[in-house]
Amino acid sequence: MLKSLFNLLYPKTCCGCPVVLLESENELCTNCRHEMPFTLHYLSADNETMKKFAGRLPLEHASSMVYFHKEGIVQEMIHNLKYRGRQEVSALMGQWYLNDLKKVEALKSVTDVVPVPLHPKRLRERGYNQISGFGRAIADGLGASYNDSVLKRDKYTKTQTKKNLEARAEIHSAFGIDYNENLAGRHFLMVDDVITTGATLEACGRALLSIPDAKLSIVTIAYAHS
Repeated sequence: MLKSLFNLLYPKTCCGCPVVLLESENELCTNCRHEMPFTLHYLSADNETMKKFAGRLPLEHASSMVYFHKEGIVQEMIHNLKYRGRQEVSALMGQWYLNDLKKVEALKSVTDVVPVPLHPKRLRERGYNQISGFGRAIADGLGASYNDSVLKRDKYTKTQTKKNLEARAEIHSAFGIDYNENLAGRHFLMVDDVITTGATLEACGRALLSIPDAKLSIVTIAYAHS
């Protein structure tokens, strides 16, 4: 009764557009689900995300679920996730993409799903890591551990999206590893929300690959052309 009254007074809207959600819809309206710009990266080992890291990181697999376009569905969805407290979007995207990732042979050996970490200051400001739901859903589906303790963000940096290449280089010293010998030989699947230049993921990847015999894969929710 109270829930119905609350929903009547404060109807929940779609994370991709201003439409009020129907009771049968979860976070995204039916139209936004149908219009989602899927990349289909998982079908090819020679996809855009993989090419982004060519000569930068040795990867077992890399893919992004959807394309990020300015003023598009995905941008609105990511903004709702990161800045408006709609954490449920993260898990929804993870559960959705998991169906495709299970078909990728290279990911069958993944042992740990690792989120790109937020600096403690940023985590306090936001109250949550926006990629945790996505990562946990994928870890559960792949039978891997969700490991949010191995990778550490040691420096506080402002958002990278509006920085030039020289300034972005500072990010490479921002991450470190909480190492123990049990981490050797693991296959880490690193997850993040949006990939633009790839500088942050490269820095994190280098840190993880400093672990003896480690393997690395990368999966993101969205791919933005930089």
